[in-house]
Formats: sequence, structure tokens, C-alpha cells
Amino acid sequence: MASRTNIVVIGCGRLGASLASHASGEGRNVIVVDSDPEAFDRLYEGFSGFTVEGDATDQSVLANDARIETAYKVLVTTGNDNVNLFLARLCSVIYEVPEVLVRFDDPQAGELIKDLKNVRAVYPFELSYQKLLSLEGEDF
Repeated sequence: MASRTNIVVIGCGRLGASLASHASGEGRNVIVVDSDPEAFDRLYEGFSGFTVEGDATDQSVLANDARIETAYKVLVTTGNDNVNLFLARLCSVIYEVPEVLVRFDDPQAGELIKDLKNVRAVYPFELSYQKLLSLEGEDF
């Protein structure tokens, strides 16, 4: 088995590009996967990782191009909950990535990964809701 030294970011929208750029800026080895080559324009100027143009749901892209077997962490940030669910399970169960972080719009999607101990979900709605309530205070 290959040494797990990389972070793989799947989805190079605003969130994925920002996370990949941050990790790269901290000296991490980063591989970003997106099917749209123009998405890589969102990466910060100093990004020093690798980019892979391809469909991450294609296992040959993950295995051969993104070198998923070298990932100690995968961040799944596409805008499609179904794709994110599939990729989170694939990375966890098939590729046995030690840590998988996944973005879901629908908080109920988390029910479908709760059996996976190495997968954690983030829900932008909940984060925004909690932040707005904290800014509003107790008298909402």
C-alpha cells in the first residue's frame, strides 16, 4: 500500500478551492479533482498542488489520476448531495481513506453515512443558521 501523504479535494467550487488553497498554503500535498477545467481558476495564485480534470465518480480517475490510495484525508465538496454521498462512501469503504469530510446541503443525508466512523459531514444550512442566531442574540 502506498504511503498516505496527500489531501484530495473533490470539487473545486468556492469551498473546495478555498480549502485546497489553504491546505497548499500550509505546505500540505494537495490533489484537486473537478470535471470542469475552468474550476481550477478559483485556486489561489500560490497553489502548489496538483489538479486532475475528470469525473471523480469514475474509479479510474480516483485511483489512477487522483492517486486516492495516497490520501490520508478527502474533502468532498461538490454541489450535489447524491454525488457527495456516493464519493464519501466510496472513499471510506473501498479506498479506506482514514478521514473523509463531506459537505451536504440536506442535513438528512447525514443519516446515510452515520455507520461510517471515518466520515464526518458539514451542513452549510446549519452553520449559517447557528451563526445568524448567535449574531441575533437571545431576542430573536
